[in-house]
Amino acid sequence: MPSRRIRLVRHTGRNMRSLAFLIGFIVCCSFSQSHAAAEVGDAAFNQIANEFISGYLAWRPGMAVGLGLHEYDGKAPDLSRESIRRELDRLKVFEGRLKGLNWTLSAQADYDRRILLSAIEGDIFGLEDVRGYYRNPSSYVLGEDINVYVTRNFAPPQQRLASIVEIEKAVPQIVATARENLDEVLPKPFVEAAIRNVKGAASFLETDLPAAFKGVGDEGLIARFHDANTKAAASLHEYASYLETEKLSGANASFALGAEKYKKMLQTEEMLTLSPERILEIGLRQLKHEQETFAAAARVIDPNRSPVEVYRAIQKDHPTADGLIPDARRDLDAIRQFVIDRQLVSVPSAVRAKVMETPPFARAGNFASMSTPGPFETKATEAIYYITPVEREWPAARQEQWLTAFNYYTLDVVSIHEAYPGHYVQFQHLNASPATKVEKIFGSYAYIEGWAHYCEQMVLDEGFGGSDRVRAARFRLAQSAEALLRLCRLCCSVKMHCQGMSLDEAARFFQNNCYYEAGPAREEALRGTFDPGYLYYSIGKMELLKLREDYRRQEGATFSLLKFHDQVLGHGMPPIRLLRELMLKDRSLYDQEL
Repeated sequence: MPSRRIRLVRHTGRNMRSLAFLIGFIVCCSFSQSHAAAEVGDAAFNQIANEFISGYLAWRPGMAVGLGLHEYDGKAPDLSRESIRRELDRLKVFEGRLKGLNWTLSAQADYDRRILLSAIEGDIFGLEDVRGYYRNPSSYVLGEDINVYVTRNFAPPQQRLASIVEIEKAVPQIVATARENLDEVLPKPFVEAAIRNVKGAASFLETDLPAAFKGVGDEGLIARFHDANTKAAASLHEYASYLETEKLSGANASFALGAEKYKKMLQTEEMLTLSPERILEIGLRQLKHEQETFAAAARVIDPNRSPVEVYRAIQKDHPTADGLIPDARRDLDAIRQFVIDRQLVSVPSAVRAKVMETPPFARAGNFASMSTPGPFETKATEAIYYITPVEREWPAARQEQWLTAFNYYTLDVVSIHEAYPGHYVQFQHLNASPATKVEKIFGSYAYIEGWAHYCEQMVLDEGFGGSDRVRAARFRLAQSAEALLRLCRLCCSVKMHCQGMSLDEAARFFQNNCYYEAGPAREEALRGTFDPGYLYYSIGKMELLKLREDYRRQEGATFSLLKFHDQVLGHGMPPIRLLRELMLKDRSLYDQEL
């Protein structure tokens, strides 16, 4: 009997080994088949994606040049009604192809497919629902399409100027197209903003553009440039006159998207499922909380004065006109070192962003900005942090007023936003990552601006400003003021587009809730009429804070800010809803955006 039991056990062992081998063989075959199917599916997707991107950039040559794809240099867009219709049809065809893709895809390809679908749906919404080319006269101003040839030295000046000549030749036709395309009655805020934008573009062509290329010695090219430039500027002046005399008087206040389109905007552009009403509720609650933070910081500095008076007082502590750029450069190095020392996020490159004065042709309405090269740029690879200085011809009072906005505390908060660890570090991670073409081209408004806005608070929360209680409160007051502005944008965006808030009412909301003066308050309200997406600064920040807390609970003792931030920056520029799926294991958390 014992020997029989042994033989039985041995026999069972052989069966188990055979079964294990069989299971392993089946699993291996299944994996191989699945892998092979994914390879076929990925190839099909990549073919569709490349075909789509080729047509997409051909219709948007200015964007392509900004990305660093110089086969599009010197090309102007065709904005005729027929061309717009063809592009809308093309977007819908590719939307259908991507939704109907029946192949098995790898996780990476499916991720890219969803990014591409989000971008396509957002563009369809823009062309079909927002109808910018029919309602917004500023859609026909090619300032940025020309500006890239001035600000980025990706080719010799002669070559870049020759490309500008080709674009300027198309400006008169583009202006004529605008007059054909625009609706009979336009929203008044759109017309008012466009008149200023068109006049600014004409001034740029007449004054700044010739100055930028004054060193070009090719007389034939200069002659062609002056001819094309003169005609382009004249056509812009005619366009501004047309808007003033024929469009402004008959314009109305109907700029609002309406609740249904606004909800569609949130879903198509950022995969947000919250209703506008719920977003406004959250925004108003956060606004109240931020006002309390602002007031608390002010009390630490001076409990005997109102919070706004305290804020006005710290604004007087600012660089001189001559010291603005050197001080910003010095402080930027200190901020960068703080980020590295505290291990807040990896800084992938030792290459610094250059701090320079904003060029004269780009100063209108521009406080500070980060200019990074396109992800495909191989020559003009410098990154420049632009700060707009005072103009020497301004009276002393105006110079002083401008410099108050660059007080040392606000200037550092802006540098955190624009450079370390904001937009510049964001760019460095994108460059250093194995991001696909889709991930490098298509970006989420809420992700891009939400990250930089989130960094303002995060860096201060981690101790930037030092241990001195009053000095730290000054930085907190400056940071809180920036947060109040973005929260007012959120609230006014929803109220103006969904609840009938007027432009004047929105301007007063900015005055009362983020303490802006009347002029800047109206500018913020005006922007909200044609850029309802400026709510995404606050939305993106809140999404990242929520994701961080969910990720912290998931990771437990292994959580670190460095780990979290590197994960956030390691997957392109996606809607944050997709980041939740990549970073969180609990599927029930995917839809909890805020």
